[in-house]
Amino acid sequence: MAKQGNERERVFEGLPVFAKELIAGGVAGGFAKSAVAPLERVKILFQTRQAEFRSLGLFGSFTKIAKTEGVLGFYRGNGASVARIVPYAALHYMAYEEYRRWIIHYNPNIKRGPVLDLIAGSVAGGTAVLFTYPLDLVRTKLAYQVIESPKLNVKGLVPGEQIYKGILHCFSKTYKEAGIRGLYRGVAPSLYGIFPYAGLKFYFYEEMKSHVPEEHKKDITIKLACGSVAGLLGQTFTYPLDVVRRQMQVQRLSASNSREMKGTTETLVMIVQRQGWKHLFSGLSLNYLKVVPSVAIGFTVYDVMKSYLKVPSRDEAVIEVVTNRRHTQAAPSLPS
Repeated sequence: MAKQGNERERVFEGLPVFAKELIAGGVAGGFAKSAVAPLERVKILFQTRQAEFRSLGLFGSFTKIAKTEGVLGFYRGNGASVARIVPYAALHYMAYEEYRRWIIHYNPNIKRGPVLDLIAGSVAGGTAVLFTYPLDLVRTKLAYQVIESPKLNVKGLVPGEQIYKGILHCFSKTYKEAGIRGLYRGVAPSLYGIFPYAGLKFYFYEEMKSHVPEEHKKDITIKLACGSVAGLLGQTFTYPLDVVRRQMQVQRLSASNSREMKGTTETLVMIVQRQGWKHLFSGLSLNYLKVVPSVAIGFTVYDVMKSYLKVPSRDEAVIEVVTNRRHTQAAPSLPS
């Protein structure tokens, strides 16, 4: 066993830092997303099927899903969700670290602190969204479907609703209907939301950690607390854009909107006019229940994985970047 552990350590030691950060971020994302999958499913149904589920409340929605779809119903669309979140989280965390190093490399005198994390986190979030958005679209479409049991006296599906058999089938059907644009339906509000959310999440997390005494900074409980508050604050500011994005993603599946595809602003106005401004925060209380463990687990597992993979600390990385830049500037130029 010890020999196998040593061999595994040697394999990881040979990996570049960015690869270790990709692995750490991917594992963190997968753990966090799977832990809150049932709450994520109900939240999406709250956002997109107001008449059917919002009136039932949290407990009623859980009961309905359990009766009509069984335990697996709580994880409908989670395969696509994990398939998206692993590369998304891997890219997000890795890009955040890389952008942070690049900013310091080209601006060695820049002040280290939450503002730097805000900038790096925002750009990293946008980068990750652009690369993984089609998987988020597929996850939402799969989660939107409610398959009723014929043995129960329950209303069936919305007339004319499409049935997607799985991730690949949903990808294929969406692409055939609308091409690449169809796979990026709703990406605009995603980007509008992710830039402030991703940046604020890292900003609040690092800001809170900066006030923690040095001897407690490695305490997992402290990391969980800081991550939870960071996720809650970041999500509150950007949640309405998440509701807009979800409704844009399922517009083709809704009978009332099958012929009318709206943009970000039009969808926002439509929601306010037809459902009231309060619907822009539909499912927010449920999202708080999801965000607390999700962001907390994400940050904590990421830090634990970085330690396991022996990723250099952020301070060590900063010193290395600045030192390399100074050596480059001091090196004499070769004669041409």
